[in-house]
Amino acid sequence: MGDIKLTNKAEFIKAEKTALVVIDLQKGIVNKEHSPHTSAEIIQNASSLINAFRSTGAFVVLVRVSSVDGKDIFRPSVDLKINPMQLSEGWDRYVPELENFKNAYHITKRQWGAFYGTDLDLQLRRRGIDTIALCGVSTGIGVDTTAREAYQRGYNQIFIEDAMTASTKKEHDYVCRYIFPRIGKIRTSEEVVLSLR
Repeated sequence: MGDIKLTNKAEFIKAEKTALVVIDLQKGIVNKEHSPHTSAEIIQNASSLINAFRSTGAFVVLVRVSSVDGKDIFRPSVDLKINPMQLSEGWDRYVPELENFKNAYHITKRQWGAFYGTDLDLQLRRRGIDTIALCGVSTGIGVDTTAREAYQRGYNQIFIEDAMTASTKKEHDYVCRYIFPRIGKIRTSEEVVLSLR
């Protein structure tokens, strides 16, 4: 993080007030090149976090993006044209390492953020959760958009830097350096696991 002054990292994370929200760890998204962390590293760190949160009874949310027929995906007029995602069979299935986790709450979204058009906010508030620990793919798209939506709804946030990645290191570093420190706290997966009570 270089020149960013972080707050006290020794604080505890209250499991009963915190949800782990994992963004888009699904076959059609993680099976691409990512940086600075590989998909395998992200999946391993996210799995460790899920196990740690579940062991304390904390709320775990697995988020995926999906489409019924491709027509419910928003397609605005833009300057930067990106090849459309190939909606091959099983592209929206969670990676095998996440499919077997029991007692996780599942959210299906149709756009970048996990709040708009879903019941995520409702489920968090009904459980008295005021803090979100956020990870997944991609740092600058699904994770960042969800983070901004959570910020606007008044949630405290913990961004787990080594459990998220992007299409480029530059994109990941920009969001972690200039956006996330303004709306939450940046930690490693090890720091989060050790702080969870």
